[in-house]
Amino acid sequence: MELNLSGKSVLVTGASKGIGEAAAEVFAREGASVVHVTARSGDLLEGLKDRIESAHDCKVLTHVLDLTDVGERDNLIAATIDVDILVNNAGAIPSGSLDVVDDAAWRAGWELKVFGYVNMCRSFYKHMANRGHGVIINNIGNSGENPDIDYIAGSSGNASLMAFSLALGGRSMDHGVRVVAVNPGPIDTGRMEKMLKQRAKTMLGDEGRWKELLARFPGGRGGTAEEVGDLIVFLASERAGFILWVCDDDRWGITARRSVV
Repeated sequence: MELNLSGKSVLVTGASKGIGEAAAEVFAREGASVVHVTARSGDLLEGLKDRIESAHDCKVLTHVLDLTDVGERDNLIAATIDVDILVNNAGAIPSGSLDVVDDAAWRAGWELKVFGYVNMCRSFYKHMANRGHGVIINNIGNSGENPDIDYIAGSSGNASLMAFSLALGGRSMDHGVRVVAVNPGPIDTGRMEKMLKQRAKTMLGDEGRWKELLARFPGGRGGTAEEVGDLIVFLASERAGFILWVCDDDRWGITARRSVV
């Protein structure tokens, strides 16, 4: 399927690994002309840039920064404000129950992900609406609709971002802008392994038994970053031109079974 991304410019935040890295590579593979990528790790971004530019006719521009730093974020926005597609992906909210996640950890997680997405949307949506076109993809997570006491900060934050995306997307097409939220279930990354080890220690008394928890997942595995990257790129393309608001990438029915992370 031709996604008609030739000539398009994209900004993917949190692109040094996982879903962000995969999405950047898929955008390049599918014909995007310019892909901006951000992360705190310059070395990882340079590696991504080298891989993409050696394999595809795509210019990769790296931006090493901390998105919680207002000055650095404003500089990024100024440098990338004309992109056609924004993928908000930066941020990881800590796991743990209410008595485990202290105020500082909770606020830090929300500052980067929840308020980070809101602030990026505020700037880019205004510019996209003024020119009459653009796509914003918010990569959130299915714990927002599948709340978990042992991921209470993340469940609450993701639920707020789902509502935010729904509210913004409800009017965005009046200005030619699509806002879509992607809600992956557990994805096979280092972060998922860390969370499963923590859960295995709580549930089974031994973090080394974390792989046993995969049996509770439909298909006995998590999703892959590449699968979510494919979905994000499709949703950003004109082939998904009538898809708005929240798209549930539920990973084989995690919501029905209840997540273990």
